[in-house]
Amino acid sequence: MSATSDIDEIPLPEPRSNRPVTLAHRIEFALALALGAVFRLIGVDAASAIAGGFTRLVGPMIGPIQHRGRINLGIAFPSLSDAEAAAILRRAWENLGRTTAEFAHLEKFDPDAENARVEIIGRERLEKIAQGDAPAIFVSGHFGNWEVMSIALHAIGVDYGVIYRAANNPLIDGLIIKERARVMSRRQIPKGKRGGRDMIDALKSGASLAMLVDQKLNTGGVPSPFFGKPAMTAPAAARLALKYSAPVIPIEIERLKGARFRVTAHQPIEFAASGDVGADTQSLTDLINLEIEKIIRARPGQWLW
Repeated sequence: MSATSDIDEIPLPEPRSNRPVTLAHRIEFALALALGAVFRLIGVDAASAIAGGFTRLVGPMIGPIQHRGRINLGIAFPSLSDAEAAAILRRAWENLGRTTAEFAHLEKFDPDAENARVEIIGRERLEKIAQGDAPAIFVSGHFGNWEVMSIALHAIGVDYGVIYRAANNPLIDGLIIKERARVMSRRQIPKGKRGGRDMIDALKSGASLAMLVDQKLNTGGVPSPFFGKPAMTAPAAARLALKYSAPVIPIEIERLKGARFRVTAHQPIEFAASGDVGADTQSLTDLINLEIEKIIRARPGQWLW
């Protein structure tokens, strides 16, 4: 994977520090280490298949989460039968299990490796950004294995910062940061006030940003249509794109079979700013949500309902 010496010098963010480390955190951390060791021992294909099979079986038994997924599916696809909805949710549970196990094998998803597990559509678009001085904003969602987007950008040589939500467990948060740094940008930027300045500094320096934009934001979000309903959506991608004249490029991650993927860098979202910052932010946020919705509709079993 390609990288530059300057990027290698970027310090990693500190793990979440606003929560004390509890005994439960330590137990959870020990279990995560043990599970990760087992996943590495048995290999990526077996780990992905076993974890996916487990969550496909057990996940639907978790009543409150399964019920929430069924409600959300009903909003997006009102004509679905119960059997069709159950099948989609089983695939979504399986995808989640596979993605979790694959975290122990992030280095296996280098698109430039021999017999690569990741193919890239629109690579020339990403290479042009890597070779230029102007930043872009890459937007995606929790579909396929969402970690693969950042791995692909790093492999191509794009200078970027990845926006992430800090894990609730400070110990696991530190583990995730270190694991991602092996195969992604060291410029990891936590969501919220802690990372706001870093996002601006990254764009000012010419670095791009990569973010998952499909999480509900109760504080600071703007209502934007998503599957026909207003959803509280983070406006940061649109605001920053407008302020720094950065193209917004939707990135699609598709699980092909097992632990193999296709990453598609779509055309930048076409948008002509009016000069009204508030209205433009809303309109561009709406267009971003529409692109994410299109990807989800194409493969609903690969998204976290």
